[in-house]
Amino acid sequence: MGDYDAFSAGVEFGGLRSRQEIKLLICFLLESLERPLSKGQINEILQEHGLANYFDVNQALSELIDGGTVVSELFEEQEFLSLTAKVKEATVLLENDLPKSVREKALNSAVKLQTLARRRRESKIDVEKLETGYHVTFTISDKSDILMRLTVYVADISQVETVKQGFLNDPVGLYSGIIAALTA
Repeated sequence: MGDYDAFSAGVEFGGLRSRQEIKLLICFLLESLERPLSKGQINEILQEHGLANYFDVNQALSELIDGGTVVSELFEEQEFLSLTAKVKEATVLLENDLPKSVREKALNSAVKLQTLARRRRESKIDVEKLETGYHVTFTISDKSDILMRLTVYVADISQVETVKQGFLNDPVGLYSGIIAALTA
């Protein structure tokens, strides 16, 4: 696409080393997803697979916002970014200028990040410190009903984090497994 004008520190083989490519990838992500992304989420997505240098991502974001390509708006009490209408059309035309592997890695990371964020919003995890460990309570709710509330005992804080992550990775699978075990 363009000359290498971005830092290569932290960028893995096949990553982006042009600010124009980084801007295009950011626009591609914002166009491809149903939900907007925050600056932090964009950075996390692009850093996960070493797709772009952290400082270049932030510079690209600033330039996109200052140039009116990307707008900032409040969504669920947080600041998120979205594309202006005219840029959406151009992004669709130019997205093939990015390597397919880069687009796929970024999009998969974004979907995973948004899925995890949705699971955190839809599920509640409470941790209660006991004299000899912790109680971790997982709650899965529908819009108005509590579908499941499960409390487990764990011995230490590292187990708390492990079971929390395991729950957030697949709360529906846990719920389905418990229902299957109870009805078998």
